Amino acid sequence: MLDERMPCDDAVWFLNGRITFHRSAAAGPDEVCITEQHLPQGDSPPLHRHAREDEVFHILEGALRLRIGETEVLAHAGETLVAPKGVPHSFRVESKEARFLTITVGRDFETMVREMSRPAGDGLPRITEPSDELRAALTEACARNNIEILGPPLAA
Repeated sequence: MLDERMPCDDAVWFLNGRITFHRSAAAGPDEVCITEQHLPQGDSPPLHRHAREDEVFHILEGALRLRIGETEVLAHAGETLVAPKGVPHSFRVESKEARFLTITVGRDFETMVREMSRPAGDGLPRITEPSDELRAALTEACARNNIEILGPPLAA
C-alpha cells in the first residue's frame, strides 16, 4: 500500500485535455482518487454514467456547463457539484479554458483514464476530433470500467 501522504502528481493527456493525478485510488484503502483536469473551450465528454462511483467536480478556474440527470447548471470557480453514481451526466467547457478537480471513490474512472491516455507534455495537447476508432476504444474502456456511454457530448 502506498503512503497516503505520498504525492502522485503524474500528468497524462486524455483526449483533448491534461489530467494530473494528485492522489491515486491505490494510495489508500479508501480508494479516493483526486485528479485535476485542464481542458480547452468546447471540450465535452460523451453523456455517460458511472455504475459504482459518484463524481465530484470542484471548479478551480473557468466555467463548466454541467448536465446531471435532467438539470443543467453553469458552474464557476469555487463551485462544487456532484454527479451521483447511476445518474447520466456530462459537462462542456464554456470559458477559454477550465481547470477543475474531479474526486471519485474507487478505481473505475482512474483505470479508464490511464488506459486511454498518453504521457503529457507541457500545456494542452493539440485539439483533434476523435476518430471512429478512438470513440469505439473509449466506449470499450468505459464498459470494462463500469462506465456506460449513453449519448453524444454536450452541444454548444
